[in-house]
Amino acid sequence: MGLRINDVVPDLKFKTSQGEIASFHDWIGDSWAILFSHPKDFTPVCTTEFGAVAQLAEEWQKRGTKVIGLSVDGVEEHKEWIKDIETYAEAPVPFPIIADEDLEASKAFDMLPAEAYLPDGRTANDSASVRSVFIIGPDKQLKLTMTYPMSVGRNFGEVLRALDALQCTSNVPIATPANWTMGQDVIAALSLDDDAARAKFGEFDAVLPYLRKVKTPA
Repeated sequence: MGLRINDVVPDLKFKTSQGEIASFHDWIGDSWAILFSHPKDFTPVCTTEFGAVAQLAEEWQKRGTKVIGLSVDGVEEHKEWIKDIETYAEAPVPFPIIADEDLEASKAFDMLPAEAYLPDGRTANDSASVRSVFIIGPDKQLKLTMTYPMSVGRNFGEVLRALDALQCTSNVPIATPANWTMGQDVIAALSLDDDAARAKFGEFDAVLPYLRKVKTPA
């Protein structure tokens, strides 16, 4: 069975561009975390994506979130690739990149089947499905995942928005509507009847009997 929402993510040991991580769970600590994966170093779309994540370094930090990349090449390749990423992004790459040469992480996170291997002379097509984003809570549970094809660059503004929504709704009986951004109204959970919703959030806008909008809690 693959990795699903609310599953505890695998606690793996990683070789990275910044040294060894002995325990992924210990590395996460009490933070939120984002793992974003790539099928090969020195590929054009992935270079732009790593650059976008590097440019958002202050935003991840504001949200108490650690980011870590993954690619199925080695540490030395990663270090060389980082030079290209920093040139493109005009920003440093402050986060580690996992060297998943043996595909252990790609398989553990259900991005590749157990029998997958990297053939000689392989290309990014051989690991094309290693293009996912995983948002992980401080409880080490998977909160959200997105997977993209190689031809579509990821929108890390959307990843940031989704992270905001996850943090806003964590342990609070609310949900966010479509296209929500921080500061907009949220939705009172159906687990609360009208009286309970009013007691917790104050007056609400009953757009529909089951769709009650309230101000975002402080």
